[in-house]
Amino acid sequence: MKALIITYYWPPSGGSGVQRWLKFVKYLRYFQIEPVIFTVKNPNYAIEDISLQNEVPENIEVLRQPIWEPNNFLSFFGSKKKETSAGFLNPNPSFIGKLAQYIRANYFIPDARKYWIKPSVKYLTKYLKDNKIDIIITTGPPHSTHLIGLQLKKKLNIKWIADFRDPWTEIDYFHQLPLTKRSIEEHRKLEEEVLKNADTVLVVGKTMANNFTKFTKKVEVITNGYDTYEMKNEVRLDEKFSLVHIGMLNSDRNHEILWKVLQELCLENKEFSEDLQLKFIGKLANDVVRDIKKYELKNYTTFIDYLAHREVLQHQLSAQVLLLSVNNVPSAKGIITSKIFEYLQANRPILAIGPTDGDLAEIINKTSSGTIIDFVDEIKLKKEILKLYTNFKNKVPKEESINIDQYHRKELTKQLAKIIKTILKK
Repeated sequence: MKALIITYYWPPSGGSGVQRWLKFVKYLRYFQIEPVIFTVKNPNYAIEDISLQNEVPENIEVLRQPIWEPNNFLSFFGSKKKETSAGFLNPNPSFIGKLAQYIRANYFIPDARKYWIKPSVKYLTKYLKDNKIDIIITTGPPHSTHLIGLQLKKKLNIKWIADFRDPWTEIDYFHQLPLTKRSIEEHRKLEEEVLKNADTVLVVGKTMANNFTKFTKKVEVITNGYDTYEMKNEVRLDEKFSLVHIGMLNSDRNHEILWKVLQELCLENKEFSEDLQLKFIGKLANDVVRDIKKYELKNYTTFIDYLAHREVLQHQLSAQVLLLSVNNVPSAKGIITSKIFEYLQANRPILAIGPTDGDLAEIINKTSSGTIIDFVDEIKLKKEILKLYTNFKNKVPKEESINIDQYHRKELTKQLAKIIKTILKK
């Protein structure tokens, strides 16, 4: 049984976008499914992690086709292509910057990888006629990959799974884009067409699944997860009271109450200020750095732009507290940052800021892995940090999280294999 996986992100791509299908591919052979990868030949990745190539199973067939990306052209108009592709939109762009954002939002629908669709469909149509493939799987964003799947489905009537790692029109930054009414309608039309034509729609959380059911009942939830790693060196907890955040921290995740509470605690408690260490591994929006300085926390803070994934794991395991920050946007309840699952494996206390009735809160509560505080609950946030600090001073060990085995990548791939086999029986 063979599955063709169409993905823009593949090693040497780094960041979170590559992890989900790299791990599925790692374990699919355990369930008698042979993966074949179709990806880009000359990608414009914002982040690269060469070490991830070591996780690709031996003798996997990887098909690559070139792509033309207009980001290279738009950079001449003052567009910071690396920063944008890493998830940041400039909140105060120049006139030229506004023009570049407008062009990108309204002339490259569904995204700047749209020029990969036509040549990919041509190449894969021939490949699928010459090679036996039982099912194709597209994963987005970028959602251009789903349009490749849609056209192949219409031309060849092949079984097709559309996997959404993030929403399309409900994604956190969609409301920030300078979209015209016509462009919004075009996005919604394409999204609906993909959802209605896919044999199964795969999503990472319940809220996204509920939002999609107005278009299709063929929706399955498989969350992201964690994998097993052997750490070469013994991991020791940080000597300081370290609050560690892994991953991108953009403007929507910049919750000022955190900086305010930490400043108050430093001013009220000299011992706390001497013990505090903030550590950020990943790209930060300018206003995050600005607020850290504004609340006089810079001297307690370490900034690390990017690390290889294995090095990140070391920092997670040694952290006294792992920070999670959910985007304060209308779709916040459905946001499950993929980092939560590796946080679970690290078994360190999790302190999250986000909706207390959202998908992320449900995972944290059901696994007894930490606490989630509402965006505006300053009193509870301060109380929780003090509790964590007291446990740190008294060397109180964290209790083991519960029910986390369900999020292991092999267990999740088992669920995927079951879905694939069910589709193929129909």
